[in-house]
Amino acid sequence: MNWLLPEYIADALPAEAAKIEALRRRLLDLCAGRGYELVMPPLLEYLTSLLTGTAEDLGIKTFKLADQASGRTLGVRADITPQVARIDAHLLNRQGVARLCYCGSVLHTLPACMVASREPLQIGAELYGYAGIEADIEVVCLLSTILQACQLPESRIDLGHVGIFQALAEAAGLSAEREDQLLTLMQAKDIPGLQQACADIDAPYASALLALPTLYGGVEVLTRAATLLPPLPAITAALQGLSCIVAADVGLPVSIDLADLRGYHYHNGVVFAAYHPRYPAAIARGGRYDGVGRAFGRARPATGFSLDLREVAGLSPIAVQPRAIVAPPVGKNDTLAAEIARLRAAGEIVIELLPGETLPEGSSFDRQLLLVGGQWTIETLNQNRN
Repeated sequence: MNWLLPEYIADALPAEAAKIEALRRRLLDLCAGRGYELVMPPLLEYLTSLLTGTAEDLGIKTFKLADQASGRTLGVRADITPQVARIDAHLLNRQGVARLCYCGSVLHTLPACMVASREPLQIGAELYGYAGIEADIEVVCLLSTILQACQLPESRIDLGHVGIFQALAEAAGLSAEREDQLLTLMQAKDIPGLQQACADIDAPYASALLALPTLYGGVEVLTRAATLLPPLPAITAALQGLSCIVAADVGLPVSIDLADLRGYHYHNGVVFAAYHPRYPAAIARGGRYDGVGRAFGRARPATGFSLDLREVAGLSPIAVQPRAIVAPPVGKNDTLAAEIARLRAAGEIVIELLPGETLPEGSSFDRQLLLVGGQWTIETLNQNRN
């Protein structure tokens, strides 16, 4: 049938759309209240610009098409974060800290998981120009505040650090090919495969690599990690940074997973993901990605996060209550027209019926404007119907 949508693409009908829009405004206002300025990158860019400085898997996710105006290849963005990095590095060109936020649709060639959309509504925040752990704490706290604003206090935040695996791979002298092999096994938590792959790696790096998949759970994992991992300066600094985030009390339960290396070729420090018990995958992801702006002419420390607002709205118990007023046709009734104008100026939604139109079906209204005793009066529909 011609009207069917592609797989993993869906319309948002009025009730869902109203909820998504209400949350979008709430969350962007929340970011703005903390100094994060809104930017709106384009949906399309030249592919070379869109994928500059990003991980290879983003190229696989990106829809590509030919630009009839220039003959060059365009890409439909699969992630807004690299675009914001371009804006910070190339357009704003600020010397100090820059806080930016955004919200817009992205498009994926395939869904991230079986329950995900191929057209997420991505909302996020990025902080540029500060390399200290305090910036990571700020963005983790902001993510926590956003999830609580969506009334999802059951969420938890998993913390990791890609620098630990990087330090072990470098100290062990692994080739890029071996590093990628171990990375794949680590992400799958394939212990037998890891044992076989680490058989010829020198101690203590082999035992440390084998320990990483076991280092997940509560914050006590950081203490265990300090005893199981070699005291390389990069590992010591990574564990100290994670301990600082835990000590900051970000507002949601925190757990540790030192084998969570998704985005390994993109991130270079603290990484984090938010999970909710009613969703089978992460509902938000973030972390540090210093240097991405280098491809745009200026390397900058950077950290941030993003989430799919449609998925979060589906989990949120927040209800958007009908608050519209239904008014009769104005015709030449100047008094009624003035009253409708006054109500709209005061922020009310007023639906003016067309001549002969009955109460609209399925619309979000709860009150009716009626002429009572020569005065226009607002009555609830339930009271009026009784």
